[in-house]
Amino acid sequence: MKKDDCIFCKIANGEIPSDTVYEDDKYRAILDLSPAVKGHTLIIPKDHFDDLLSADEETLESVLKLAQRIGAAQLKALKCDGFNVVQNNGEAAGQTVHHLHVHIIPRYNGGAKMVAWEQLKSEPEEQQKIAGEIKAAL
Repeated sequence: MKKDDCIFCKIANGEIPSDTVYEDDKYRAILDLSPAVKGHTLIIPKDHFDDLLSADEETLESVLKLAQRIGAAQLKALKCDGFNVVQNNGEAAGQTVHHLHVHIIPRYNGGAKMVAWEQLKSEPEEQQKIAGEIKAAL
């Protein structure tokens, strides 16, 4: 189902022009207008889901398969050395458009760092406690 005030619904359903690299009845994959690197692609479902948590299982399965296809195409077409598959949930995670979308970002050896974090030290007792909390929430 489309949401009338959602810009990604409009892009995915062809109401706003885009540089489309793939389209079928459920998805449109476009080049990002503000790419992290050349070839940065967004996979956007044509149905509206606010985020990963609101999507159905079929969408989650098929979007990852499509990410695999697009990543493989980027490796071949752009001669990149790898790619990131990124999906942000919530503003704290960097989500700026509240419509499920997946970034496929080509990576080049010696290129800019794209997804990096400081590796923290964790004590075994703390790890066990956190693992137990997450397990209980499942």
